[in-house]
Amino acid sequence: MDQEYLDKFETRIGDALYNFLLSKEEIDKVPGASPDITEKGDQICAKYLPDGIREFQNYPTVSLGWMMFIGMAVARMWDDDWETYSKFENLYAVLVNARGYDNLDEHICEDILKLSGKEAESTSRLIGDAAEMVHALLIHEGIEPGTPTAYFAYIRCLLKLYFYGAAVELRRLGYHMTPLN
Repeated sequence: MDQEYLDKFETRIGDALYNFLLSKEEIDKVPGASPDITEKGDQICAKYLPDGIREFQNYPTVSLGWMMFIGMAVARMWDDDWETYSKFENLYAVLVNARGYDNLDEHICEDILKLSGKEAESTSRLIGDAAEMVHALLIHEGIEPGTPTAYFAYIRCLLKLYFYGAAVELRRLGYHMTPLN
């Protein structure tokens, strides 16, 4: 497995998501981030992998997009009551157990983000478009399925989607990052 290759791939995925979301005015030029949220990403991703990998073959955009929804949910939890939520060993289980994997998007939109109607539809469409783009970039790489490289490339896609999901929600919550000079 080539670490340098994976680093470059991750950069391309991040750049594509950044440009896409910036063009949609869903993030600021400096995407919102919090070390608390970012640190939870690795832990959540590890718990998500069995479900995500199982679903990837038949539903790749769902498998990828759910992590963007999760990033949004964690950003909302961070804003609402991080002192409580940060103590959960498995935030993924908290999210998925509410309505199951297949309805994770609806649970997050309705119950956590408090979106309905057109807002929920546009958020789902945004995440679907982002996940389709990431999937296309992943497929374009021509990585042999079932290899360690495929596994680690998938994880990097999930983590980027999680990060940008959190950035979108932080912006929606009114957090705006500015570059430090």
